[in-house]
Amino acid sequence: MPMASLSRPTPWKRPTLLIAGCGDIGVRVLRLLARRWRVLALTHAPSRVAELRALGARPLVGDLDRPETLGRLGAVADAVLYLAPPPSSGCTDPRSAHLAAALRRGGRVRRVVYASTSGVYGDLAGARIDETQPVRPQTERAWRRVDAEARWRAFGRGTGARVTILRVPGIYALDRAGGDPRERVARGAPVLVPADDVYTNHIHADDLARACAAALHRGLPQRVVHASDASELRMGDYYDLVADRFGMARPPRVRRADAASVLGAATLSFMSESRRLSNRRLREELRVRLRYPRVDDALAR
Repeated sequence: MPMASLSRPTPWKRPTLLIAGCGDIGVRVLRLLARRWRVLALTHAPSRVAELRALGARPLVGDLDRPETLGRLGAVADAVLYLAPPPSSGCTDPRSAHLAAALRRGGRVRRVVYASTSGVYGDLAGARIDETQPVRPQTERAWRRVDAEARWRAFGRGTGARVTILRVPGIYALDRAGGDPRERVARGAPVLVPADDVYTNHIHADDLARACAAALHRGLPQRVVHASDASELRMGDYYDLVADRFGMARPPRVRRADAASVLGAATLSFMSESRRLSNRRLREELRVRLRYPRVDDALAR
């Protein structure tokens, strides 16, 4: 199907989008696109079929860890939005490999948008960076994403599909399970003292969904785009802002040398990486006008 028909669907023939990993962000994208696309939602949980159907998707049951369940997915969709996480261990992403193989067999997919992570850059000591910055993963979690990015780029080169990689920082929203920053503040989880603190980057869940939709229409071939807002906040300042906005106690501060005794390994890894992402490509190439350009814009509502 020509790309023009993907970006300009007609009432008689809508393009078909497969969403793999239809969690919170996938559902937000589904709500945005259900009238313009015929949306297929891949889920490994039969219990979600009724929910996804009620949202306007055609549910497909399949397990990315079991390639034999993916059948002929490559023959049913013009575009794929891949939001599924890699496995929780190892340095590769076999889930991406399994789906890419299924899509190759079908030969129909002409557009892929893959949601990766800004963690692929590792620690950059707070430097401002754009998408030309070389990746330097420092955790297995980041290596899995680098592997997935390479697999999807190879898929694009091998099939001629246009592949867009969205590198996504911390996702937040007050209505997002696991992404409501008030939950961490309420627990009294500590943050680093200013001298040891790191820059973090953020994107509101609604803006990320809009970035995914824009990438499906406007993403350039084999292009990386930072799906980030324009905030430049250190982690402690971010949680202080949340606490002040909602009348909560600010989180306690600890020195990095003492953090290991009070924080988990995953949190410590996030507190060991500092960078600031340019979102110029998001604004100028994908033409996304952020609803929440800075964190305080979302918290003020």
